[in-house]
Formats: sequence, C-alpha cells, structure tokens
Amino acid sequence: MNQNSEYQHALILGWWLLGCAAVVYIMVVVGGVTRLTQSGLSMVEWAPIMGIIPPVGEAQWMAVFEKYRQSPEYLKINAGMSLEAFKGIFYWEYGHRVLGRVIGMVYLLPLLFFIHKGMVPKTWYPRLFGLFILGGLQGLMGWYMVKSGLVDVPRVSQYRLTAHLTLALIIFALMLWFALDFLRGERKHAKSTAGYLSSSAIVVIAVLVMIVSGGFVAGTKAGFIMNTFPKMAGQWVPVGLTSMEPAWRNVFENPVTIQFLHRCAAFVVLSLVVWSFIKSRVQSFATANHWVLLAVIVQIVLGISALVMRVPIWLGALHQAGAVALFACAIFAAHIARKGATHASQ
Repeated sequence: MNQNSEYQHALILGWWLLGCAAVVYIMVVVGGVTRLTQSGLSMVEWAPIMGIIPPVGEAQWMAVFEKYRQSPEYLKINAGMSLEAFKGIFYWEYGHRVLGRVIGMVYLLPLLFFIHKGMVPKTWYPRLFGLFILGGLQGLMGWYMVKSGLVDVPRVSQYRLTAHLTLALIIFALMLWFALDFLRGERKHAKSTAGYLSSSAIVVIAVLVMIVSGGFVAGTKAGFIMNTFPKMAGQWVPVGLTSMEPAWRNVFENPVTIQFLHRCAAFVVLSLVVWSFIKSRVQSFATANHWVLLAVIVQIVLGISALVMRVPIWLGALHQAGAVALFACAIFAAHIARKGATHASQ
C-alpha cells in the first residue's frame, strides 16, 4: 500500500470515528432531556432486539401502558396519567434507546467493512473492537440504571446514573481521540513545554470530574434547591453540608453538599483552564486553548442560569450539551499538546 492510500484511509477512518463521536454527543444530550422530562422509567422492559419497534395501534399502546401502570412511578407519582401523556414520555426514552442501537450499527458495520477492505492497521484492532465492547457495556449499564427505579422507589440510583454518564463520556473521549489520531497524525516537529503538557492533561481530567459531579447533581435533583447565586440560601457555606452519617455519604447523597461541591468544581476547572491558557501562550504553535477558555466561560454562565431559573428543560439540556462540548475542546487541546501542531505560529 502506497503512502497516499494510507493517508486517504486514515482520513476516512478519522471522519467515521468523528461522526460516531458526534452521535454519542447527541445521545448524551438526549439522555439529559430524557431525565429532565422524567421519561426514563416509561419503558419497563428491556428488549435489545425487538425494542427498536415502537407500539403500533391502540391495542399495542394499551398493552405497553398497562405495564407502565404497574410500575412504582405510575402508582406513586403519575397515577391517573392519560395514554396521550404517557406517549409523550415514552417517546423520549424510546428515542434514547433506539439511538443507542443506531450508534452500534453506525460503528460496527463500517468497521467490519473497513477491515474487509484492508483499511484498518492491525495494531488498531484491539482499540476499535474494545470501543465496541464498551458500547455494549453501556447498553447494559443503561438498563441496570433503569431497573433501580422500577422497584419500590420511582427514582434511579444516582450512583448508577453517574456510572452510565461516565461510561458514555469515556466512549466519547476515546472515539474523539482516536479520530484525531487518524486525522492529525503525528506532528513531532512542534513540541509542548512540560508545563503545558501537564496542564492540558489536568484540564481534561478536571472537566471529566466536574461532569461526573454533575451526574450526582442530576441524580439527587440537587439543582432544584438553593436556587440563588453566588450564595446558597444566603450563605457562602450552607447549613447541612455534613448532616449525613457516615460523612462520606454527604458527597454522594446529600443534595446540599452535592450542589456545593459542583459549584466549587466549576470554579476549580475555570482556574485550571486559565492556568493552562497562560501556559499555552508561550508555546511555539497554535494550541486551540482559547476554545477551551471560551467553552468553560459559556458553560459556567449556562450553569448559573439553569440554577437560578430552577432548571427549565431547554436550559438543562443546553448545560449538559455545553459540558460535553467543553470536554471535547479540552481533549482537542490535549491532543495538540501531545501530538504536535499543524503549524509553528501562535
């Protein structure tokens, strides 16, 4: 295979992975809307194959609705809900699950085709098939999360919800990183300073931790309390931060503590991004770090707005979309720091 063919294959593989990452991005946002509309428990069965076919006709709809009417959510929260109202929440969860299956097909079928055509280097087989396995585990994790809300208490576990979100972010990050590997290649002529190399990696980790903390905010509905800024209920350090025993439970189960830590995490991330941006200014190449700085500022504004407005659906969805966009910008900047830049100018 000549060098030009290898380059063309790399571009095709890169754009394919980038497209897959974009679908995962949409999946995360749709998952956020599903949660915000309280639609996640509307489908009480998991059918990996037949679940892609929606109810057709009055009889099928009534059969699905009858199963929902036996669930804790209907009995304790939505008793008396009409069939039309049920359809409204059903379609969000249905769309979320179907999108997961679409990602699997969009990923696996082209991968098998590319391998058949000899376009994928054999050294990439473990990474690319490993991603597919992670995708399958994500589907299982999603159902494991839903099951926690179908027994007694009609609310999914914040632990399982956050694990589901975290695995989605890991899949997204790997897809994006691998896509950049193919699209950008190695550009060894432009070296990062040790300080910037470290700071760019730390920003990625910090953003991931912030989004994970947001998962606990969502899982405990901590965004619906103390809807003031910058103080929480008139206090810089609110009462009730350590009201649970043992103390570690406050970090994961106490809505007051969870919101407080999420606020703190946001400004820690902002500080780290500014630090990394300062480091980027002395590099000999374009770092793209200004996009990370812009993204974190927009994300903080969205977060504050969502908080003080008591998390309307559209703004909550924007906040989640902004978080993943910030994560993507941080990954892109970190990739440039490690693999070199396109040109040597700042």
